[in-house]
Amino acid sequence: MGINELRVAVTLFSLLLFIAIWIWAWSRKNQANFDEAARLPLDDAQETAHE
Repeated sequence: MGINELRVAVTLFSLLLFIAIWIWAWSRKNQANFDEAARLPLDDAQETAHE
């Protein structure tokens, strides 16, 4: 296997990994976890404001 075939393999692997992460991030079963994580800074700000 030459350097060009290795470059093609790494590029295709990177593309497939990107698509897999994108599908995982946008899947509905993770939406509740991401919504909760998005609220964390706001919840922390409200707690420190009341102290």
